[in-house]
Amino acid sequence: MSRDWHDWYRGYDDPSSSLSRRLETVRACLESLLRSADRPLRLLSLCAGDGRDTLPVVAATGATVTGVLVELDPVLAGRARAAAPAGLEVRTADAGTAASYAGGVPADVLLACGVFGNVSDDDVARTVTALPSLLAPGGCVIWTRGRRVPQDPSTHAGDPAELVRSLFADAGFEEVSYVADESGFRVGVHEWPGPTRTPPAEGRLFSFV
Repeated sequence: MSRDWHDWYRGYDDPSSSLSRRLETVRACLESLLRSADRPLRLLSLCAGDGRDTLPVVAATGATVTGVLVELDPVLAGRARAAAPAGLEVRTADAGTAASYAGGVPADVLLACGVFGNVSDDDVARTVTALPSLLAPGGCVIWTRGRRVPQDPSTHAGDPAELVRSLFADAGFEEVSYVADESGFRVGVHEWPGPTRTPPAEGRLFSFV
């Protein structure tokens, strides 16, 4: 599945679009986590794009946040880097490889938005299984999935977001919240109770298809 990500991002220009509503939902989830914290947090964002789901929220809350945003596209990564405050590093790198997170884990908040709808079911399972090695005890994952997307890579018979939820449950995560919008997007927040597992030094978690 080949996609022009710059063209895809134009969906954000329409405030009534499903993509824009998903963005607002993700931002609200992140804001809730940041405002409820009573200490500095470490953030890790996979396939972070231009950082529009994270950077405005960090700025608005005034939370003390350090961490890493990983984005492969150099143009999108450059936009994020230009907007990122001190303490948030933007890496132009492949978020599908564990080596791209070196020095950025364990995270208190991890965003996996726009990932699970672009990879195989096996890669979703591999990634969810690896997440406890990237999270601090009590760390939360914010993730997204469409009910169905064009050329959907999932072979799951039902709503593929339900498969994602079951994988998180099987891995020992606790569900904090789940939004299933009538337009088709889903946004979940899952908490890892701990302990942190040994992070993989290298290896591939997922590849876009």
